Amino acid sequence: MNDFVASFFKFQERKTTWQRETIGGITSFVTMAYIIFVNPQIMAAAGMDKGTVMLATCLAAAAGTLLMALYANAPFGLAPGMGINAFFAYTLCGAMGYTWEQGLGAVLLSGIIFVVVSVTGLRSRIISEIPMHLKKAIGIGIGMFILYIGLKNASLLSFSANPGSFIPLGDSMKLDSSIIPALTFANDSAKLALVGIFLNIGFLLRGTRGGMLLSIIITSMLGCYLQFFSDWQLGLHLPGTMPVGDLSETFGKCLSGFVQLFDISKGVGVMIFSLFSVMITMTIADMFDTIGTVLATASRANLVDEDGNIINGERILLADATATVMGAFFGTSTVTTYVESSTGVAAGARTGFASVVTALLFLLSVSLAPLLGMVPAAATAPVLIMVGIMMASDIGDIDWRNLEVAVPAYFTMMIMCFGYNIADGIAIGFIMFSFVKLAVGKWSEVSWLVRGLSAMFLLRFVFMLFY
Repeated sequence: MNDFVASFFKFQERKTTWQRETIGGITSFVTMAYIIFVNPQIMAAAGMDKGTVMLATCLAAAAGTLLMALYANAPFGLAPGMGINAFFAYTLCGAMGYTWEQGLGAVLLSGIIFVVVSVTGLRSRIISEIPMHLKKAIGIGIGMFILYIGLKNASLLSFSANPGSFIPLGDSMKLDSSIIPALTFANDSAKLALVGIFLNIGFLLRGTRGGMLLSIIITSMLGCYLQFFSDWQLGLHLPGTMPVGDLSETFGKCLSGFVQLFDISKGVGVMIFSLFSVMITMTIADMFDTIGTVLATASRANLVDEDGNIINGERILLADATATVMGAFFGTSTVTTYVESSTGVAAGARTGFASVVTALLFLLSVSLAPLLGMVPAAATAPVLIMVGIMMASDIGDIDWRNLEVAVPAYFTMMIMCFGYNIADGIAIGFIMFSFVKLAVGKWSEVSWLVRGLSAMFLLRFVFMLFY
């Protein structure tokens, strides 16, 4: 049996051992495990049950990582992606008004599109024709968006508005002036979140493996002590005092949500352009995440051949795309390859057996569901803040002195963050890039793909003026 497994995963060819693969798989899991607690906090904003999302997160991560192991023989872990889960909760099911069932339907559709793109080879063309500075601006903008959500979830921001600016709008209220955020440390959650932020910074600077997960554990333990043995109010629940999630609430709901995506009650045009914007955003974000992670990690894992091509590259991307489809059925946002897998590679992982170990650990994590009520938002929000900071690391790669580059990049980032909408940020970025090239007489430098996307995004905004 041992010989069969070693032969299947090509231990000898990749010069690895059982011990290295096991340690690598455990290391990847420890650095990724924060998503088990962070994803439910984010997806709850879409109206989903935290316990159910936690179960879906563990199962989707286990299934996706196992698929990567057996089909692509790659030491990469998969789980619901940071950034795209924020898009799901705050843009798709928030600003755009979709239900979470429709959101899962959108995840299913984007996964199918990614599968088709991967199988047909369109992926490489799409990625190559999108300008590099626009790719980087999208990643940075999503990072800023996540950081803002982290600050808000940490209760470090208080919001105020002029009472006279409220306008009745059906069952809700509309403002004719902006809501002003202000930094605050006046509540218990904000104080606890500060502890988590400092812990995360310290662990990150010292290169502590699993630092994010460790910060969640320490901050949660401190929060439990302060609430149950002091007078702090952090909204925690002891195990057994809140229901554990029921996967039947979400499993397969992506199918009914998929049908609901094509609701034309607001007009065919509105449905088409809204859905187009959602699909482009989700598919591009998933492709960027996966390709960036694979390129950054493959060489260290000896997965690059003599010609510089990634070994089993097409299989890796197809496994990632298929994992998104599986994640939709379980009931979570887009599943993608995690850059944290690089820590497992650094620890010795070279084959898919390390991913088998990671997958099994995610599966065992289902037993942690009863403890979810003891993890406050103040413990997971600092992780969002740190992820946002790390996603902004490419900001120096953008040539800010070149206005042809700076204008579309800046609009992309700012609209995402201050417009509270990732899809609109990407759309505005494409439109501004095309306009800038047209204005300076370099229209021929704009690929037909980017022209088409820009035109569709522009038509979407035109429809928004009338509907």
